Amino acid sequence: QVQLVESGGGLVQAGGSLRLSCAASGRTFSTYDMGWFRQAPGKDREFVVGRSVDSTYYLNSVKGRFTISGDNAKNTVYLQMNSLKPEDTAVYYCAANVGGTSYWGQGTQVTVSS
Repeated sequence: QVQLVESGGGLVQAGGSLRLSCAASGRTFSTYDMGWFRQAPGKDREFVVGRSVDSTYYLNSVKGRFTISGDNAKNTVYLQMNSLKPEDTAVYYCAANVGGTSYWGQGTQVTVSS
C-alpha cells in the first residue's frame, strides 16, 4: 500500500510563489511515477504535470511557471509554482502510479488572491 501526503499549500497573492511537497511511503518506487493534478471549485480534476525519465509534461497554462522535481532518496516529489495567478486556485493532488495501480494524496489547498 502506498500513502501520499501533500504539504505546502496556502494563501498567496497573485505573482507569488509556493512549493508543494508530496512524500510517499509504504513502498519504494521512482519519483518519475509521481505527478500532480488539481481541482478547482465546480470543475473537473485536471492534470498539471507528470514526467518520465526522458520528458516532462505540463498543462499548457502552467508551462514556464511550474516546475516538478523529485528526490528519490526521500521518496518525495515537489512542485515549484511561480508567478501564480488567481486561476491557479485549486486543491492540488499528488498522484502515483505503481505497478498499474493509482494512488492519490488527500490534497492541499492553494488559493491565489488578486
